[in-house]
Amino acid sequence: MRWIEAAFRAPQGGLDALCDRLTGLGAEDLVIEDEADFRRFLEENRQYWDYVDEELENRYAGVSRVKVYVEDGEAGRALLARWTEALGIEPETRTMADEDWENNWKRYYKPLPIGEGLLVLPEWEPVPEGNTRALLRLDPGLAFGTGGHATTRMCLELLEGLAHGGCRVLDLGCGSGILGIGALILGCAECTGCDIDPKSPEAASANAALNGIAPERYRMYTGDVLSDGRLRARLGTGYGIVLANIVSDVIIPLAPYARECTAPGGAFVASGVIEGRQDEVAAAIEAAGFTIERRLSEEGWHAFLCR
Repeated sequence: MRWIEAAFRAPQGGLDALCDRLTGLGAEDLVIEDEADFRRFLEENRQYWDYVDEELENRYAGVSRVKVYVEDGEAGRALLARWTEALGIEPETRTMADEDWENNWKRYYKPLPIGEGLLVLPEWEPVPEGNTRALLRLDPGLAFGTGGHATTRMCLELLEGLAHGGCRVLDLGCGSGILGIGALILGCAECTGCDIDPKSPEAASANAALNGIAPERYRMYTGDVLSDGRLRARLGTGYGIVLANIVSDVIIPLAPYARECTAPGGAFVASGVIEGRQDEVAAAIEAAGFTIERRLSEEGWHAFLCR
């Protein structure tokens, strides 16, 4: 089936009124895009990232609009014409097919070799012929963390030299679960993941299941370890590997806690450090009692292997 996407622009501060009018006309499943909301969201959640993609910022620059969808046929076009006349606003339109929504995003995710022996494979992709790498199956649509970003790749590369049988892993800010699952596939015994996003446990558990990992080997918790003492008690200590692929403003206060969680001789892998903040983060890691053994840098990002 084909659809018409119609984007009605609203004056500044007029989005609610436009939505009310469209709803009154019978429109359903409205999609609202507004630069003010976008900026407000960034400001309220600025502790979770160090940068915002320029393409994303440009997409929302000056935007205040409501999108509606009708079938691309006589009835749908007549309905859209009635809405246009009633609102007195000429929308920007384009046509699209169901498969545009359902499958087009998948073209951005292909088999991705990482390090010496790991292959991150989207769940719908067949195993490449002649593959000899360990497979990490992933549903990239579930949550952040696909292996395509430099920060994730560097963490997985560092994990290759650390993972071994019997090793317990703590993944702080686990997202899709890719790092903890990667650690298990590379040979670790069990992993505990934690994330502030309430959607993360479902995503990480689903990805673990894709890789045949039993629930008892991969446990998930939700919450903020920096402010929740009961959560910290549940997570415990003595981990052979602690992972934190987050952002600088979280890694800095997290470093002392990571030190507490890491077993003697264990490793702390920190990534998500944007260019320009690596020295600040390194100083915080060392002040927490770690020694930085190795540094990786790729595409303006930095990762640290610490003991």
